[in-house]
Amino acid sequence: MKKIIVAIDGFSSCGKSTIAKALAKYAGYTYVDTGAMYRAVALYMLRHEITEQTDIINTLTRVQIGFALQTDGTQHTTLNGEDVEAHIRTLEVGNKASQISQIKEVRAFLVNQQQAMGSAKGIVMDGRDIATVVFPDAELKLFLTARPEVRAQRRYDELIAKGEHPDYNDVLRDVNDRDYRDTHRTESPLRQAEDAIVIDNSDMTREQQMEHIYSLFNKATI
Repeated sequence: MKKIIVAIDGFSSCGKSTIAKALAKYAGYTYVDTGAMYRAVALYMLRHEITEQTDIINTLTRVQIGFALQTDGTQHTTLNGEDVEAHIRTLEVGNKASQISQIKEVRAFLVNQQQAMGSAKGIVMDGRDIATVVFPDAELKLFLTARPEVRAQRRYDELIAKGEHPDYNDVLRDVNDRDYRDTHRTESPLRQAEDAIVIDNSDMTREQQMEHIYSLFNKATI
């Protein structure tokens, strides 16, 4: 079987990371969570109270992002050597990440790193513009979607499990706001690549969607 690049794009809270991790494990590939990379940059800016676009751009060289494999096989995001996995998954950081992802220089900074990670193939990468900008020649492109209400409930349940106390309507509003920002930003807006396979997992179990995706992967690697 040949090594390929798998590019997974889609809306927030569609389970892109979960699916990408499972596929990477199934294939024996490297997994890269590009959303976590934007969140790590956002966390750095929030911690240092950097808000002006010019200052954000000039500060990028101080940001070093990595991925640390844990003993249980999971992968944690690191920021300048610190494990920040728990810190980057809040609504505040997610909103900031969505905002700074609209800055051309931020996207270029991270896209360069992402392309370097995939130079040898054998990689699964998920985000908003992987199939359209980062790897337009990827052998397998997936575009994930689900109804906003379904995605908001998933995000709500995830936050509750972490001990937070969100309001469902706030989460739904956040999902819709992020959808609008992601699809209307000037730099690399979220859009479906023409040759991407669309998967609406609103009413699919995890087992059903993974069985479908494994089949697509097996065909792409023949």
